[in-house]
Amino acid sequence: MNPLQLEQTPAWLESLLTSELAFAVLLGICVLEGAMLLRFMPSELVVPSALALIGSSASEVVATVAIAVVGTTIGQFALFCAVRRGGRNYVLERRWLPISEDRLDRFDGWFDRWGAVAVPASNTMLFVRGLLTIPAGLSDMDHRTFVALSALGSLSFHSILAGLYYFGNHLLV
Repeated sequence: MNPLQLEQTPAWLESLLTSELAFAVLLGICVLEGAMLLRFMPSELVVPSALALIGSSASEVVATVAIAVVGTTIGQFALFCAVRRGGRNYVLERRWLPISEDRLDRFDGWFDRWGAVAVPASNTMLFVRGLLTIPAGLSDMDHRTFVALSALGSLSFHSILAGLYYFGNHLLV
């Protein structure tokens, strides 16, 4: 029994994730997800869908999580750099960034209150995943610090999803 409903995965994506290019496709999808450009599926389905289509042996789980962490970290770093270069008005004027001024003010407050720990914490949480990248980019946070914290949060997020899929799949068999 497969606990993931694969009909939520677009057919073209399913065919790519079952091809020999599966890990390269996964990397590209994760870069898009990290940069907040993934619009065709929720980020919570990326790793479980990949595991369902690529395979879920222990080595495939580790490889999938590692690729997802690298991809989302690259995407978030690209977003961090774009925000740093463009500034607050740039963020608010871009349609591809799902954030209003009120929401940005709220995330700025979280970042001001919690500091650097807000980056990995937000990367682990559903619905706000990665959104603290924006206030981090607007702050004076060092690039290397951001990459490390982003990767830590992404590792947590993807490991939880992979673990739920892996253990759920093996418990139901």
